[in-house]
This record gives sequence, C-alpha cells and structure tokens, in this order.
Amino acid sequence: MPPKKEVKQEKVLLGRPGNSLKSGIVGLANVGKSTFFQALTKCSLGNPANFPYATIDPEEARVIVPDERYDWLVEHYNPKSRVPANLTVYDIAGLTRGASTGAGLGNAFLSHIRAVDAVFQVVRCFDDAEIIHVEGDVDPVRDLEIIADELRIKDIEFVEKAHENLVKQTRRGGQSLEMKKLKEEQATVEKILDLLKSGKPVRHHDWQPKEVEVINPLFLLTAKPVVYLVNLSEKDYIRQKNKYLPKIAEWVKEHSPGEPIIPISVSFEERLTRFETEKEVEEECKTLGTKSALPKIITTMRKALNLGSFFTTGTDEVRQWTLRNGTKAPQAAGVIHGDFEKTFIQAVVYNYGVLREEGDEAQVKAKGKVMTKGKEYVVEDGDILLIKAGAAKS
Repeated sequence: MPPKKEVKQEKVLLGRPGNSLKSGIVGLANVGKSTFFQALTKCSLGNPANFPYATIDPEEARVIVPDERYDWLVEHYNPKSRVPANLTVYDIAGLTRGASTGAGLGNAFLSHIRAVDAVFQVVRCFDDAEIIHVEGDVDPVRDLEIIADELRIKDIEFVEKAHENLVKQTRRGGQSLEMKKLKEEQATVEKILDLLKSGKPVRHHDWQPKEVEVINPLFLLTAKPVVYLVNLSEKDYIRQKNKYLPKIAEWVKEHSPGEPIIPISVSFEERLTRFETEKEVEEECKTLGTKSALPKIITTMRKALNLGSFFTTGTDEVRQWTLRNGTKAPQAAGVIHGDFEKTFIQAVVYNYGVLREEGDEAQVKAKGKVMTKGKEYVVEDGDILLIKAGAAKS
C-alpha cells in the first residue's frame, strides 16, 4: 500500500477572523494617547487634556496605509478612481491601577480593548512638570507592569467565568461526542487559566488549532498583539537617545519577546500636523535630520495584525484591498464582493514585483508570467488579481 499522505495542519490564528481589523491606542492617563491619535489620523477627534479620563467613549478614525507599490500603480495607470488601503484606529480612555476591579473607568475601558484586534501601547518617557502623571512620576517600566497586570487580571476573571459554565455542563457526565468536546474545552480553559495565573499573556504560548478555537470566542485582552510606542520629548526623539529606552527594551524582551518597540515624539508629530503642505513637513524633517515615525507605526501594526494587500488595477480604478495573509483566492474575491466568493471560478494573477520589473501588462503576458489559479491558490501580498466569477443566484 502507498504511504498515507501527511495532512498538513493549517495554523489557526489567535483573534477574530476577517480583514476589517481594528487597532486600539492604550496606555495610562496623560501619556499622549489622544494627541497621538489626532496626529496619526489627521483629525480633531479625541480629547487631549491634562487630566485623567479626558477621553471616555472611544473615538474611531481610519488612516491611509503608506505603500510605495500603490503609489507606483497609481502613477502607472493614472486611473479615474484611486482607493488606498486603510487601517481603523480607536483612541481608548486612559487606564489606571485597579482598572480590572473597576477603578477609574475600569470595566468600560477594558470592554473597549476587548472590541479591538491589536493594541498600540503608548508609554511615557518624557519629563514635563506641566503634564501630570497619574502615578506621580515618570517610570515607564512600572507603567508597563501596571498595564500588563490589569489586562491579565481581567482575563483571569473572563476565563474563570467560562470555566464555571463549562464545569456546570461537564458535571452531568456521559460519553456523548458533545460531552467529549465540552471536556476538551474545559481542559483548554484550565490551561489558559494556569498560564495567566503564572503571570504570562495568552499570545506568547504556542497553541494548537483546537485550543485557538476555544480561545478566540473569549476575546481575551492578553491574546491581542501589541506594538509598543515609546513617547519621547522632541529633543530625545531627534537624537534617538533616552535614559529609559534600554530598560523598556529589557522589559519587552522578558515579557513580550519579539514585539516591536517604536520610539516616537507625539509632540513632534503634533507639530508637523500644523504645516500646510507635505513639502513644508519634508523641509522641517530635513532641517532637523529626522523623519515622522507615523508611516512605520502604521505598517508595523498591519504586520502585527498579519494583514497584507492585493490590488485590482486599470485605467478606471486602482484599489488596494486588505486581507489576512494566508487567505485563499475565493475569500479574497469575497473581499471585493460577497457574491464573488460564492460564484468564484478562477483568478488571473501576477505579482506587483513582476509588473514593476517588466514595465507593463503586455510584457508580463508576453513573457508568460500571468497565472490562472483556482480555489486552492493562496493570495500573496502584492498580488494583482482579476477575478472571474459566475452569475449570482437570485
């Protein structure tokens, strides 16, 4: 008999499935979150103020994703309609010590974090007597500990409730398939609880696909990817030096290995928004020998969310579509229109890199670099797609 073909188990990602994912800006009160939100989104939403809880309800805005591939395609096709990709960002109220037990805006704040898919964690590293710090002094490592503990404590509460419900059901006993499934769920929930109580976040454990399916509906706070934003004074940002940076790097390496740390000066970014033209911004950055951190922040968050892009192109429209990396062609077609996923026939594909190298579509076709792919094709970041679909059933 021929050997059995090994079935490759697909990795199941932590977090909500889908392509319309959201990022939330999180941190203690008065660390620069709302000012950062305004500078990032170029809008006047948010409420920067020198007192805790200036932001209560989360504000939402979309930011354009900077991408030189999209810029090149727009220049190449000069289309009538141009639609870049965007990232949805929420400004969330400042957290305080004890939020997990309801202190400050506690429970409301934590429910707002549950609703996002990833976190920008803003950490204050600037001294300013005019801007009060809720803990009395500037100590970023202490602030990182407070936020990590509050999120973990709240997760323990969520998981204990889920465990209680499962125990009530498994207590009945029996050998049914449903009971077997419930017992497996209970074992996973107990494993999550042990991990959280040992002081570790959920996202840093290597979970099996079946376990991830139990974790995701719990919307755990410590399961969300984090991008750390270190808010420096303008002076420290320009010279890329600050006494707290090595301590923060050490803390992240120990508690959140592999997660990105990006230095930013929120006051500098806010000042750049006051210039009227992009040219003036470029000149100011050139004079100071620095650049805005915002493009890097947006692209880093997209990477943390495991998001990529595909393009549809032509003289009518160039559009950049967002999708999770690892998505197959029919589901990518569904991003364009729900009916296209149901009636998908095939995708005509070539990658942006190939078009850039060859110069135009005619050359790409002439050199046989256009592929026709079926339902199992996994869309690659930078693919240019033409979807062929049947008529939708009425």
